[in-house]
Amino acid sequence: MAASTSRSPCRRRPPPWGRVGAGGTTRWNNSHKPAGTNRSTSFVVTPSASRKITPNEMTSKQVMTVAANKAFVILDGTLLHIDRIAADRPYYSGKHKRHGMNVQVIADAFGRLLWVSPALPGAVHDIKAARTHGIIEALTQAGIRTWADRGYQGARGTIRVPYQGRWSTLPAGKRAVNSSHAKIRAVGEQANATLKSWRLLRKLRCSTVRITDIVKAVLVLRLATAA
Repeated sequence: MAASTSRSPCRRRPPPWGRVGAGGTTRWNNSHKPAGTNRSTSFVVTPSASRKITPNEMTSKQVMTVAANKAFVILDGTLLHIDRIAADRPYYSGKHKRHGMNVQVIADAFGRLLWVSPALPGAVHDIKAARTHGIIEALTQAGIRTWADRGYQGARGTIRVPYQGRWSTLPAGKRAVNSSHAKIRAVGEQANATLKSWRLLRKLRCSTVRITDIVKAVLVLRLATAA
């Protein structure tokens, strides 16, 4: 008996919000595109307006403008896990003891995601990654107070980090400062959790050259739905 050529009723249809295709690009169903996005260009959506921007402009202009209206922002680095073997040393993070890609995250005082950097190999330290993307310089020039962890020691400018030293050896005043600092930074973990709530980013099995595009697509979707 010849096989039927009719389309199976059980075949899955593409979701209305689109899907991530080859190269990490997002293919939209035209009738359900989120506001502020199109096929080829990312948009940052803010309560006031949206405009076309590039990833580089996103750091120095759009995000700095948004962040300047906040009481302060929180800068943190997170590792997106990837499937690599032990020989891929550039992607191995000594801090997390596994392979991954380093992305820098900026959150507001309520832990809401504002911006995510392009991805770098996991072996890159947070402060080096922040300097590579020009984040520290941009935040300092804009005069934006920023809380960060010990991974950003030496950043200076408007970047505030906890005092170095063991808890038992620190004076009471510095202990109080570090305790308050930790409580503020803990809110920023919500932005990392928001980013990793996307199953696609929990463990990436694609080429590492595609990860930045995937992260940017997720950021656009998140900002569009939060607006």
